Amino acid sequence: MSENSATLNADGMTVDMPVKSGTIGPDVVDIRKLYGQTGLFTYDPGFTSTASCDSAITYIDGDEGVLLHRGYPIGQLAEHSSFMEVCYLLLNGELPSADGLSEFSRTITRHTMVHEQLSTFYRGFRRDAHPMAIMCGVVGALSAFYHDSTDISDPEQRTISAHRLIAKMPTIAAMAYKYSVGQPFVYPRNDLSYTGNFLRMTFAVPAEEYVIEPAVEKAMDRIFMLHADHEQNASTSTVRLAGSSGANPFACIAAGIACLWGPAHGGANEAALNMLKEIGTPDRIPHYIERAKDKNDPFRLMGFGHRVYKNYDPRATVMQETVREVFTALKVKDPLFETALRLEELALNDPYFIDKKLFPNVDFYSGIILSAIGFPTTMFTVLFAIARTVGWIAQWNEMISDPGQKIGRPRQLYTGPAARDYVPLTER
Repeated sequence: MSENSATLNADGMTVDMPVKSGTIGPDVVDIRKLYGQTGLFTYDPGFTSTASCDSAITYIDGDEGVLLHRGYPIGQLAEHSSFMEVCYLLLNGELPSADGLSEFSRTITRHTMVHEQLSTFYRGFRRDAHPMAIMCGVVGALSAFYHDSTDISDPEQRTISAHRLIAKMPTIAAMAYKYSVGQPFVYPRNDLSYTGNFLRMTFAVPAEEYVIEPAVEKAMDRIFMLHADHEQNASTSTVRLAGSSGANPFACIAAGIACLWGPAHGGANEAALNMLKEIGTPDRIPHYIERAKDKNDPFRLMGFGHRVYKNYDPRATVMQETVREVFTALKVKDPLFETALRLEELALNDPYFIDKKLFPNVDFYSGIILSAIGFPTTMFTVLFAIARTVGWIAQWNEMISDPGQKIGRPRQLYTGPAARDYVPLTER
């Protein structure tokens, strides 16, 4: 990193602070010594102007619509790669050789089964429990079953825990779904792909053999790829913050799942699907577009715009193509698909949306695909968690390996009462 400096003048003090430059992206002002030198903190609710770490994993340029994993554009990965290859890339920093990918895939496959006692753990939940509630509990409980991979100071144990989490997350998720619908659990099979295994564990029943539709398997693999990592978002920051205390990896990933459950983070594709259902048919779109423009109307177009991307979400282009492939393969005739395409067309040609840069994001399309495949909306965020697990682990492991890592401890701007004396109860 190259360095120059920025000067701050406050309360008669002049302080020079280093300005650091990364490989690409904005420079950052290093304020770590600001409080010690001035007694001042910075104020940044949501940390939207604060870099909490340096990272070599994922880069996003929201203005240009760029998403890179270890330098590779997400569009190229989605077109040419697989989720297992992206997992290897995020964890190790480079794309694998053919032999390396084969060995990595075999390792993940060998870890897909979960401890049999976890099956009884599920029975402690109500049948109508939300799958994300089950995921939080079961993933957090993994540390009670796999004591041999919780020593975060041991790189080998960190690697084993990473492989276990990536491998077992689809099994845990499929079991959560099966439990909610009252069907028996389906064990994983070692002759199937990561994504094919998950589809079979989710939808197979003992009464007949489950046939994996190649287009659906490809679509799910792409969805996993497109959600694998997204820089320092809320759930990733949660994983890093939990990990900074020295918590074991299973607890940290459970914390990430809890954060992802929030509708502002992991529930966006469900909200987009519900909006399309509310609109119903293409002829009703103009009415809803006018409602979206009305500041006094609470209706909002879900699946448009993004907290980070101020241009077209690079993942949305891939998802639009995937929607067509899935609907063709499954012979789905869903008015939601036509409504979505027409809504996209009208919004992209409307000056209001162009000026505000409200472009369709990945959630706009993923909900339609998942619904067509047969997932209930309660499973949408669970699928997000499966995909994001590898990103969480890569970020967590990077943080643990950083010699400059410290326990997270944000500051605050206190606005409560100043010091005051206690008044006895009888005098109040």
